[in-house]
Amino acid sequence: MDRSSGGQCVAAVVGGAPGRGESRDMNDLRAPVGAPPALVAGAGHAVLIDAEGEVRILDKRQVLRALHDLAPPLLVHAPATARRLGSRGFACLDLLELFAFVHPARPVAPTPRGLALALGFEPPEGLEAAAAMLADMAQLLLGRLAALRGTEAGRCAGAIAASMAASGWGWGAAVLSALGAPAEPGPDALRVWKRLAEWEETAPRPPPSAHAVMPEAARARLAQILGESAEPRPMQADYAAAVSAAFARREARGDPHLVLAEAGTGTGKTLGYIAPATLWAETNGAPVWVSTYTRHLQRQVEAELARFYQEPMRRRARVVVRKGRENYLCLLNYEEAVAGGGADAALGLIARWIGATADGDIAGGDLPGWFAELFGPGRVASLADRRGECIHAACFHWRRCFPEHVIRRAQGADIVVANHALTMAQAVWGGLDDQVVPTHYVFDEGHHLFDAADSAFAVTLSAQEAAELRRWLLGAEGGRSRARGLRRRIEELVLGRPALETTLADLLRAARALPSRDWMETQDGLVGSAGPGEAFLAALRAQVLARSEGEEGTLECDLHPVLPQLAAAAGPFATALSRIAAPATELAKLLEQRLDDEAQTLDAAMRNRIEAACRSLARRVIMPLMAWIDMLAAVQAEPAAPGVRPDLVMFLRLERRDGAERDAALLRHFLDPTIPFAMSLARPAQGLVVTSATLRDAGEADAEGAWLEAEARVGALHLPSPAIRVAVPSAFDYRSQTRVFVVTDVAPEMDAVAAAYRELFLAAGGGGLGLFTAIARLRAVHARIAERLEAAGIPLFAQHVDAMDNATLVDVFRAEPESCLLGTDAMRDGVDVPGRALRLVVFERVPWARPDILHRERRIHLSGGDPQAYDARVARMRLRQAFGRLIRAEGDRGVFVLLDRRTPSRLLSAFPVSAQRVGLAEAVAATRTFLAEQNLS
Repeated sequence: MDRSSGGQCVAAVVGGAPGRGESRDMNDLRAPVGAPPALVAGAGHAVLIDAEGEVRILDKRQVLRALHDLAPPLLVHAPATARRLGSRGFACLDLLELFAFVHPARPVAPTPRGLALALGFEPPEGLEAAAAMLADMAQLLLGRLAALRGTEAGRCAGAIAASMAASGWGWGAAVLSALGAPAEPGPDALRVWKRLAEWEETAPRPPPSAHAVMPEAARARLAQILGESAEPRPMQADYAAAVSAAFARREARGDPHLVLAEAGTGTGKTLGYIAPATLWAETNGAPVWVSTYTRHLQRQVEAELARFYQEPMRRRARVVVRKGRENYLCLLNYEEAVAGGGADAALGLIARWIGATADGDIAGGDLPGWFAELFGPGRVASLADRRGECIHAACFHWRRCFPEHVIRRAQGADIVVANHALTMAQAVWGGLDDQVVPTHYVFDEGHHLFDAADSAFAVTLSAQEAAELRRWLLGAEGGRSRARGLRRRIEELVLGRPALETTLADLLRAARALPSRDWMETQDGLVGSAGPGEAFLAALRAQVLARSEGEEGTLECDLHPVLPQLAAAAGPFATALSRIAAPATELAKLLEQRLDDEAQTLDAAMRNRIEAACRSLARRVIMPLMAWIDMLAAVQAEPAAPGVRPDLVMFLRLERRDGAERDAALLRHFLDPTIPFAMSLARPAQGLVVTSATLRDAGEADAEGAWLEAEARVGALHLPSPAIRVAVPSAFDYRSQTRVFVVTDVAPEMDAVAAAYRELFLAAGGGGLGLFTAIARLRAVHARIAERLEAAGIPLFAQHVDAMDNATLVDVFRAEPESCLLGTDAMRDGVDVPGRALRLVVFERVPWARPDILHRERRIHLSGGDPQAYDARVARMRLRQAFGRLIRAEGDRGVFVLLDRRTPSRLLSAFPVSAQRVGLAEAVAATRTFLAEQNLS
């Protein structure tokens, strides 16, 4: 999107719209005369208000032609607008950029309605009202900047704006005018790191006490959090008392207290486990880690904790959201970007955000998700340490570093909120950057624990992984990449020490045996002409192509029986990897020896650098290489007899997209990933709560069997003592609040499916979430129904279609109660939209598990001899999770529709109410009637 022009028309915004404190009749849909054009796009058409205030409703082609003759228009979310108009971009003035400058680190849904709500306007009804409001919103934002004139905050903002204006930022002239700032940027305008606070070392935290949390104490803490005016919720109090058993004293090492707690939707389980967790942390002087699967729940947990830690400074000290280092802005990368590219709009807005952010989190934190959409995901990703190249204490910014701040805050916190992957890594590695291993955990969204453990403990030997290791060791090897190799990162640690210098040189020389990123471009004829890595990958590719069907997507085949050329290539590749692992291990050993030999002379910063280098070598080089070498040995070994239950499942994969091959891989998964989870995390812990609304399979007739299956999926069966089972029913009256329909007459062809979605969304009047099992089918339905829904006043947003990430789409859906949203698995699990904004869920077809090799082995060996029951269990759990999106609060009402006429009856027990099999016409009529009776349509 071209943002290089528009300064003159912005001046019209300042002079043409109402001033601060003034208002305008919003029934008058004409924009102020003299204001810039205003543009709001729908599906297939748009509303354009020109500088004379004339309102024009045009189709896509007409709009694009009209824009050629007009000044850059005001709009909200330039990439999404351009995509709706079928354009690659045009000069414009995006109000989101102005909002991000005026209110950095403040959330806003990136639509005209979302922006209006954030600024205190009455939300507009329809595209015309939205377009007429844009100039008013721009004027209000500029007025807020004008209030900063003469202040230190105004001077800092003006310096950044001057740098941005010099690079052609369209809002530059208006912002400088509002601030009364000079147009000449100062030399330090973007060096905002100078104003950041530094962290200070504190004494290590002593070991925790061992005081138990008694059930009545948990009830009392819950009552304290809720306050005296809260309505009694006996089931929530019962839940809090029950999960307090995880905070009892451990009686034997390796035998933790595990509470498996299923709490129906509406129980209030988040506060229910926060009560005993905060009490244990305060009493014993150690943190409890609360682990979630989705970012949405992380936000919810953080919001609920604010009810107890109400004072902001205390909350900041006691509650920390911990993420991997790659999620935070790297100040060194930011400094290099400023030095290399100057102050464009993106860097200027990042500079404003740096001064306002709570913790520097650029991936789901307070940097708006739509920022990457406006300026490209690469701009944001390049500012984080995605390559694992942190130089720790050698960095000029180390004491201001955002992740270092977070790590140190977490050491003194009561509650640390993290995702399942980081929580498992923290336990497996004995602490990532802080050598802190928690003793007590709460795993919310526990139904995802199996999948999270599967990802955490799997190993992939692929072209991309091997090339990434080569880049980590050798650096960019030419090109424009800023990738720093190992020599550059640790040069000061080895300089002048012959043994270290020689070992480092040996390691980097051996690393050249790893495949480079361009190996796919020369794949034909690799076996006889390339290095051992490329030869192995070429043989792997040949086996996949020989034994799989299809030309596009993910192609898989079993490892055994192994083609002779693949077995022959595995040995030389393993030897080459061993030649890398040996000097890497020796290098880490010599660096550790420095810590001992120079204990009396090393300062804290140098010690930190050496320790960090050793950890990085272990995690990024030595351990992956040892796993890869073991996998290559398995390639050459005799396979197990058919039908024997394996501990590990190994298979081959080839990724092909758009006629090109993207990756080739040898994969290794635990058949039961809860075994390493139990051994590495659960057994060393003292207490764990695993909780969810969907731990058990509702379709299992045998209650004991349902509990045993739930225990198996979280690793409870691998612990010495049995899990403590807790079940609290939902507080909702689903019979009166919901309806469930299975449509029996919709064919699987896309025209029929699209028509069903269209009619159901129209019947609900918006507020519909459409779920799909395939991206291609989602896109096909969107293309067929978007314009019809837009004409009825129902905006349609879609994952994989709109230029927005998932979190942004959910924010938009929540802010636009008449809109509908299409999505895939991430939307099924991560949407939390209480109230009228979500009143209909339509699932395209039964969400069976993907029929790949890993699923094949698990349904054979983990199904208890009944593979079909295993498949049904997976599908029922997914349907339960999808249904759970519908009712999030006591006042919610809604309809769930499954469009798969082949739905087996054994799956319908997933729902808490009886599902009715009906035709589409009856489902549409019943949906309209039920929602109208609830005053929702």
